[in-house]
Amino acid sequence: MRVEIWADVACPWCYIGKARFEKGLADFAHRDEVEVVHRSFELDPGRAKGDTVRVADMLAARYGRTSEEVRAMEEQVAARARAEGLGYRSEGRDHGSTFDVHRVLHLARARGLHAELLDLAYRANFAEERSLFDEETLVVLGVEAGLDEQEVRSVLADPEAYADEVRADEREASELGANGVPFFVLDRKYGVSGGQPAEVFTQALERAWRDRAADAAAHS
Repeated sequence: MRVEIWADVACPWCYIGKARFEKGLADFAHRDEVEVVHRSFELDPGRAKGDTVRVADMLAARYGRTSEEVRAMEEQVAARARAEGLGYRSEGRDHGSTFDVHRVLHLARARGLHAELLDLAYRANFAEERSLFDEETLVVLGVEAGLDEQEVRSVLADPEAYADEVRADEREASELGANGVPFFVLDRKYGVSGGQPAEVFTQALERAWRDRAADAAAHS
C-alpha cells in the first residue's frame, strides 16, 4: 500500500503532521508493507528566490496580527510540536521560497536519500539556528544526508534541475484538490488533511488496508 504526503518544509503543521503520521503508522499492523512517498508543495510559490523575511513579520503582515499575537500563535504551535517530541524555535526563524529545497529533495530521492534530507531540513528549519534559504546551509544539509557536495551545488546552480519534478508534484496536488498541506493520500482512494492525531492516521490506514483486501478478494 502506498501513502503519498504532500508537504512543505516551511509548514509547521507538516512538521508536526509527519511526526504524528509516523506514530500512527507505527501502530498499524501492516506497517512494513506501506510505501511512504513524500511529494513537493510550496506554501508561497510566488515568492522570489532571495526574498527572505522573518516568520514573525510574514505572519503579522499576512494575518494582520500584532507582534504579541504572532508570538502567542507561535508559542501554541511550539507547544504542539514539543508534545510530539520535536524541537521548535518559536522566534527568529526565516521564511522564503522553498523551491530550491524541493529541487534538492528530488535529487536526494533519486539517490535514495530523501528521508534523510527531509528530516534534516525540517530540523534545521524549525529546531536549529540554520536557514534553509541560505544556499551554503542547503549544501551542508545535503552532504549531511549523504549527497555529493558538487552534485548539490550543480543542482542549485541550474534553476531547471529537478524543477519539472517539483512542478509535477504540485500540479498533481491541485488535481487531487489539495489546497493546503499536509495532505495525505492513501492508495489513491482516501485523503487525510492536516496534522491529525496519530490515531486518526492509524484508523485511515486500517480502513484503506481493509478495502484493498476486499478489492483483491473481489477480483480473485
